[in-house]
Amino acid sequence: MVKILSSVKTATGVLKGITPGQLIIQFTNQCNAACPQCGMNKGNKFSRSTLRMDEVKRIIDAAAQKGVKALSFTGGEPLLYLNEVAELLKHAGQAGIEYTRTGTNGFFFANPGSPGFEDRVKKVAETLADTPLRNFWISVDSHVAEYHEKMRGFPGLVKGMEKAVPIFHEFGIYPAANLGINRNTGGDSTASLFIRPETTEQTSETILFYSGFKTAFEKFYRFVNSLGFTMANTCYPMSVNQDDGQELSAVYAATSPENITGFNAMEKSLLFQALAETISKYRPVIRIFSPVASLMALHGDYSNGHKESRPCLGGIDYFFVDAEDGNTYPCGFRGNENMGKFYDLDIKQIDRNPSCRSCDWECFRDPSELVWPFMQMIKNPFALAGKWMENPTPLKNWFKDLAYYRACGYFNGRQAPEYVKMAKFAKPLWQSSIH
Repeated sequence: MVKILSSVKTATGVLKGITPGQLIIQFTNQCNAACPQCGMNKGNKFSRSTLRMDEVKRIIDAAAQKGVKALSFTGGEPLLYLNEVAELLKHAGQAGIEYTRTGTNGFFFANPGSPGFEDRVKKVAETLADTPLRNFWISVDSHVAEYHEKMRGFPGLVKGMEKAVPIFHEFGIYPAANLGINRNTGGDSTASLFIRPETTEQTSETILFYSGFKTAFEKFYRFVNSLGFTMANTCYPMSVNQDDGQELSAVYAATSPENITGFNAMEKSLLFQALAETISKYRPVIRIFSPVASLMALHGDYSNGHKESRPCLGGIDYFFVDAEDGNTYPCGFRGNENMGKFYDLDIKQIDRNPSCRSCDWECFRDPSELVWPFMQMIKNPFALAGKWMENPTPLKNWFKDLAYYRACGYFNGRQAPEYVKMAKFAKPLWQSSIH
């Protein structure tokens, strides 16, 4: 996102309050995995859909014309349609969209001892390498192999990743390990950790929860690094429960009412703090995309009642296209706000005053948090300066994030990391307030 802001044309747009556009296209909601944290798992019976190629190409062309700079293809499992996704990535590149990404649940890493395993992986890597794909993610649910493989439903998945990641490197692709935070992140050590919803102060429960997940996050980064990953990202826990009274309806079914991703406010507050502090420690070791500024803002939201994070730009500069109806939504979790076909959308008529803080979807939440200061510097610099003078820590976190992004080559998944540049981030930003 910071790299995207570097062009003169984009900078001019920011001066007008317009940030670089982002579009996530759910190409399919078909999936072959058993993940309990996702409503699209293979055991969930519903009518499956995959978008038509000509329709997606029309959307891509419109996205390029509307100034979209970043485009993602998600699922379901996108690589069930490897050749189609590769064709769409090439189309996006030809249309002038530079920042493209897609990912996988890793199904083709299963059974690494089977005949033809390396050939299978090489085919995927070679096909993707022949496109302008910039970033490729591989989902990893837990640092405990047994838990990850059971959740996904693929035997031998971890050994398969260990064999496969170096193959991707040979083809010039440096995949990111994508952790979806869940209660099994730390295996047995976190699966039994709960805080009662009515808890508002520090107790033995909160201390155990915080320390348990902080240890789990540390072990996760060491684990994926040992598998050969040089980059990591995190999906924040996203569970839409209609009983919560939230004005959300998940059109993107990568969520579940199951307790495995259902965290209460106190738990989320501690999760975000633990992750932010762990990231600060492991930044020199592996490129970690999740920005500390965003995590600490979310920590403040759940500690103080939505007082810290910035309103999301979903439905303003960022959009989601659903596989089932092919329509556009402000994000994957505001399914009550159907905006119609993306190519018919008049972005100039959209109200540019963001106000939504209803979900924590990192795909839109993190970039919204990172670009907000740029926008405020133009719109209301005195208010921004006053806020930072009152509490300079968010400013320090933000500047640190920007510097780290630069040291990481703006997370270019087609380039190896430069550890010498990353090494200067070895010193953590703060000491934990929880002991």
